[in-house]
Amino acid sequence: MAAATIRRRRLAVAVACVAAAGAFALGASLGDGAPPQPSVASQLTASRLAGERIVAGFAGAAPPRSLLRAIRAGEVAGVILFSDNLPSRAAGRRLIARLQAIPRPPGLGDPFLVMTDQEGGLVKRIGGAPSVSARAMGERGGAFSRAEGGRTAANLRSLGVNVDLAPVLDVARPGGTIAETDRGFGSSAARVAATAIPFAEGLQAGGVAATAKHFPGLGSARLNTDDAVQRIGLSKGALRRVDEAPYGSFVAAGGDMVMLSTAIYPAFSGRPAAFSAALATGELRRRLGFEGVSITDALDSAAVHAFGDGPEIARAAAGAGADLLLYADPAEAARAQGVLADALRHGSLSRGSFEESATRVLKLRHGLDD
Repeated sequence: MAAATIRRRRLAVAVACVAAAGAFALGASLGDGAPPQPSVASQLTASRLAGERIVAGFAGAAPPRSLLRAIRAGEVAGVILFSDNLPSRAAGRRLIARLQAIPRPPGLGDPFLVMTDQEGGLVKRIGGAPSVSARAMGERGGAFSRAEGGRTAANLRSLGVNVDLAPVLDVARPGGTIAETDRGFGSSAARVAATAIPFAEGLQAGGVAATAKHFPGLGSARLNTDDAVQRIGLSKGALRRVDEAPYGSFVAAGGDMVMLSTAIYPAFSGRPAAFSAALATGELRRRLGFEGVSITDALDSAAVHAFGDGPEIARAAAGAGADLLLYADPAEAARAQGVLADALRHGSLSRGSFEESATRVLKLRHGLDD
């Protein structure tokens, strides 16, 4: 479909106080184009259906041939880009244009997902907007953070990036790594929702999908899950009342994506959240009503490797209900795609759940301009 025929998604601008949660919500109002026909996912082969659940990274400015082949075969839904993939803006534009130009199988021709972490502050892969950290946006208020979201969207779109793995909706509890690295918009659910949701609004109004992270909340973690296993010892009540509250506002706003944490929340499960059906499906989808695309945090991190080997990790994340599995290593991504395809062929994972996930991913891709 021509880009001109696809209306960019917009979040409603009215903000209403949710007294019980101490948070804020926006009225859902996304102007997506018509979603692809439900039959698209049902007609995909096991290999392509598994591919719609994979996002891969790679090192350097040139993607490996194996990744290019996977894109051409419809065996990967998107890529994540880091600073080393983007040595200059011109190089970044050429790279992304090359990826988007790769012909893909019938039914999979909508824009390829190209994502990065553009939070501001310490976590910022591309020069330009946002100009400040999440903490500074939280301090300066919703109008400022909304404008920063719009500027960030324009910055990313100028390169061809269509998904921002931001904003961080974690409530920045004192002593936690989110607070200490200025990645949080505030230390209360109300402050986070009042300033992070407008940033998401600015992103999505500018044609870039926003991603709330790290569900159900990483604000009390002492270390980054990229570096160590983290156990969040909060009760269900505390997690729901405080840490999940901003995500409820994001869901009510019609936010596109939610990233699942790889920390462990013993009140719900002994597994990382991304592998826990109680969290990935029960809390996020059933309790909060999220209908968009869920994505795991990186599955080749220290917190995840402590859980199991590659095949076990892939099956656990998909079985818990995560739509997209995120890997920085393209070889690990390819391995996961093969594991999931085999599980589908042998019936150890439900094809119906795969079709539901693929349909959500295809709908997201369909609503993004080239």
